[in-house]
Formats: sequence, structure tokens, C-alpha cells
Amino acid sequence: MMAITEILNGFARVEGSVLRVDDVREQPLAIVDPCDFQLEVTAGGSLRLIVVHTAPHESHLELRVEKNARLELTEIFAADARSYVHMLQGEDSYASVTAVQVGASQANYLMDLNGHGAENRTDGVFLVGGEEHSVMKLRTNHNVPLCTSRGYVKGIAGGHSVGEFHGLVYVAFDAQRTDAEQQSRNILMSDAARIVTKPQLEIYADDVKCNHGATVGQMDSEAIYYMRQRGLSEMDARRLQIEGFVADVLRHCGDENLAMSLMGVVAEKMQRI
Repeated sequence: MMAITEILNGFARVEGSVLRVDDVREQPLAIVDPCDFQLEVTAGGSLRLIVVHTAPHESHLELRVEKNARLELTEIFAADARSYVHMLQGEDSYASVTAVQVGASQANYLMDLNGHGAENRTDGVFLVGGEEHSVMKLRTNHNVPLCTSRGYVKGIAGGHSVGEFHGLVYVAFDAQRTDAEQQSRNILMSDAARIVTKPQLEIYADDVKCNHGATVGQMDSEAIYYMRQRGLSEMDARRLQIEGFVADVLRHCGDENLAMSLMGVVAEKMQRI
């Protein structure tokens, strides 16, 4: 596989385990294999952060996004790491997460929307093959009124692998005018592979707009046939279909060059699934 750290060439690295951002940072910052890390984006600040896991380890990230602040997080798993991310958002803040798991790993996200008007978007994709086991957990807590969240997770599993998504949207008592959606879409590439998907809603307010859903299916055989009729091999046709399936997730990372590099990582992974 392409060395994940090569993707980060040109990005400044974070030094230390605590970071405070008081301004608008135009250039992304990157962290490799963090253990414990705390970030605060203060009122009006903005940051794009890339976190890469290249070795098996356990990681804890606490991310605070204050009033009118913005944070875009991309987390890439290239090893069997276990990550715990706690995002706390203030009034009118925006936070997005793009999680990319290219093998066995566990990604855990706890989102606390604590200020009116907070908006959260979490996109994830996992690709597993062989005997790999990947897990993504996402809990989004709407603790106050007038908050918005979107969660979209896509999975691909081949060989004898297992992929899991466990999601929960929690709407607290009197968190009125909540707008939340959580969707899981998955493709099985072999009869022996398995995907478990459990998006859930827990709602204690009555003026809300919430929905969730999940699908697990096979690759589109008609589309593959159509592409093969135009000269593509079956392997290339399957690869192109998967790349199209995950492309919309990767584009949300907020950096075009990074998205293209991640597409390359996905293409290499697909050759081994």
C-alpha cells in the first residue's frame, strides 16, 4: 500500500499534545500516531486537522469547537489502531469528520452538540478483506435545540472479513427543532464477508426532523456487465464501481489533493480485497 505518511508531505505537523487555535488557519495541520491530544478552536477560529494512524495503538482526542468556530477533521486508519474522539461544539459552530479505515481498526466518535445552532457532519468509509475486522461507532448527542447533524457511513467487505457500524442519534428532552440524519450503505464482495450495521434514534423531544436507514447489498452486476462490454476487465469494472461508491465520502475531507491521494489508497486496497 502507498505509504500513508507520504500523503502528508507538504502539511505542517502538530508538535505537542495540546493545541489552541485562535485564528483562521488556511493550511491543514497533521498528526501521526497521537496517544492523547487536546484541541481547542476558540470563537471565530478555523482549522483543518489530519490524523493518521500508522501503527497499532490506542488514541484519545478531545476536540472543542467554540462559538462560531469551524473544525474539519480527517482521520485515516492504516493500521489496527483504536481511536476515541470526543467532539464538543458550541453555539453556531461547525465540525466535520471524514474517517477512512483501510483495514482492521476501530473508530469511536462521541459528538456533543452543546450550543444552539451547532452543526455536525460525519462521513466514514471502511474497506476490509481477508480476515480483517473493522468497527466504527458514532454517537451524536443533540443536547440543546436548533442543532443539525448528518452521519453517512459506507462499508465494503470481501474475503472472510467483518465490518461493523454502530450509530446513535440522541435528542435530549426539550432539544426542539433538531434536524438529524444517519445513514449506512454497504457492499459485500464475497459470500463469506459480513457487515453489521445498526443506526439508531433515541428521541425525547417532539418537534424534530430525524431519520435513519441502512442497506447491505452486492455490487451492481448490470453496471459491471455494461463496463465489461466496453473493454474493461472485471477487476477494473469492480474497482471503478467501488471508487464511485466511496468518492462522495472522501470529497468531504475538505482538501482536493488529500481526497485524490485517498482515492489512490482505496484503489490499492481494492486490488487485495
